[in-house]
Amino acid sequence: MAAVDLTTHPGHLARRLQQAHYLLWNTMVSEETTSPQFAVLNALVAEPGLDQRTAGERVGLDRSTIAEVIGRLGRRGLLDKVRDPQDGRRFLLRPTDEGMRVHRKLTVRTARMNQVFLAPLSAGEQAVFFDLIRRVADAAEGLRDPAEPAAAPG
Repeated sequence: MAAVDLTTHPGHLARRLQQAHYLLWNTMVSEETTSPQFAVLNALVAEPGLDQRTAGERVGLDRSTIAEVIGRLGRRGLLDKVRDPQDGRRFLLRPTDEGMRVHRKLTVRTARMNQVFLAPLSAGEQAVFFDLIRRVADAAEGLRDPAEPAAAPG
């Protein structure tokens, strides 16, 4: 049997993109704050007071991963957990002043990193690239719950 051309395998290409992103993130943005941690912090800056489940949904993290990320951000003093007055079993999350400071700093760095990451593409190609990967990522979200059929391509 002949070897397959992995350049036609989306998973292989996605892994290579993730490796490049990870390298750029660690060299240009932060070795201390991970990309998923930044995504959660960003969601809480946009919508302070989200609960853990909703924050995870906003950034596409599963329950165990969001719990770990929230724990790490909390231990670093970047977010506060406050008991929900309407539901004592639930905690609402808010960025601390330090969390806001870290978010501002990393936002500038991520903008620079994204310029480097996307440099091989023209502005028009970047728009198409984002549209295509967003559509695939959105469709992949439906694969998490087999009870919900994925939307047909439109």
